[in-house]
Amino acid sequence: MPLRPYQEELINKLRKSWISGKKAPCIVLPCGGGKSVIAAEIAKRATDNKNRVLFIVHRKELCEQIENTFRRWGVDMLRCTVMMVQTAARRINKLPPPSLIITDENHHSKASTYKKVYEAFPNAYRAGITATPVRLDGSGLSDVNDELIIGVSAKWLIENNCLSPYDYYAPSLVDLTGISIKKGDYDISSVENLMLRKAIFGDVIKYYNQLAKGRQAVCYCTSVRHSMETAMQFNMAGIEAAHIDGSTPKIERERIIEEFRRGAIDVLCNVDLISEGFDVPDCECAILLRPTQSLTLYIQQSMRCMRYRKGKRAVIIDHVGNYARFGMPDADRTWSLEGRKNKIKASASEETKIKECPECFAVFSPFDEDGNSVNICPECGYLFQQKKAAEIKQEQAELTKIEGFVLNYKTPEECNSYGELLEYAKSHGYKSGWAYYQAKQRGMIA
Repeated sequence: MPLRPYQEELINKLRKSWISGKKAPCIVLPCGGGKSVIAAEIAKRATDNKNRVLFIVHRKELCEQIENTFRRWGVDMLRCTVMMVQTAARRINKLPPPSLIITDENHHSKASTYKKVYEAFPNAYRAGITATPVRLDGSGLSDVNDELIIGVSAKWLIENNCLSPYDYYAPSLVDLTGISIKKGDYDISSVENLMLRKAIFGDVIKYYNQLAKGRQAVCYCTSVRHSMETAMQFNMAGIEAAHIDGSTPKIERERIIEEFRRGAIDVLCNVDLISEGFDVPDCECAILLRPTQSLTLYIQQSMRCMRYRKGKRAVIIDHVGNYARFGMPDADRTWSLEGRKNKIKASASEETKIKECPECFAVFSPFDEDGNSVNICPECGYLFQQKKAAEIKQEQAELTKIEGFVLNYKTPEECNSYGELLEYAKSHGYKSGWAYYQAKQRGMIA
């Protein structure tokens, strides 16, 4: 298949960047924009000119998939090596010097293993490819790249039938207040305890039936245990579901994905496997059950269901409030090599561009194409009441405090962290010492 014009333009800009003296530019293109075929074309042109290419990835599951794409595209695989970056760093002295290093999911490239590869081959040209050129801590890529080559936006891809339009729903499930942050993201064990509740499973299934019944969905869970339990609960409700993770044997994983491809499985549950670059068949729904502080993870997972098909309209069901932290998946974002000093988080002005219907939980822009205020939900027709300026000002101030969604604890035993016990004590008029004693008794604090 020929490249699309915007893909060809990005490759031409990459070539001009090298000619102008840049050594390590990074191409930025939204999920679903065809980054794999762009990488394949770059590699093909290099190997056609008898140059050696090293293509590095961060996960072993991607190597075979990328090699197959490259072969179909006509890349000379005798001159191109596809390798996990960890493997390349270990075998650095055995690798033939490449003329070109291509980095998949380039936002990972500040890690020491990538830098070891780059420093071992200082004469090689480099090209990175990513949808989000920023790290979890908000830092940019200026120490590993010298230019960003920005492609078309997600909105453009939707408008030009390269991505499917979508409906976004956010039925509330959990309150993340008090959940600790480890290594820049939510503590998995704490979130897992929140999500492994029968009431939550019931709501997840209820809203799937209400908003996406009969549609094939990829469900993103907090942990392997949570993913396996979620798949089991869907099956018990009469909805065909399966679980896969990085440790699932290759043959078993291929069987499950093939069954998903032919429609025998409705819901495919996983943790982070079906995100960055991982190829799964087209689906129409993404169910978000993993809260995250990572913009990259949010975009990869929420947009998984937006692969284009004529007449398709994707459904995203966000049960953990990720949209409140980052805005909509196709929001216009400004990228720079410097990144941002603070963590990526939707600013107050960005959050006010989002409206949620209290009746059907649809999330949408509060303004139409002409800039007029939208006071009727486009999904269910709910009529929003006009509010006075003072009320609107107060609402906007409160939007900056969004942390997640509320789960009411009926008994202290349902609390799974010291923070939750403090919230329970506050809501019941108890003194903070009560929460401290409870947490101490359960070993939550030393």
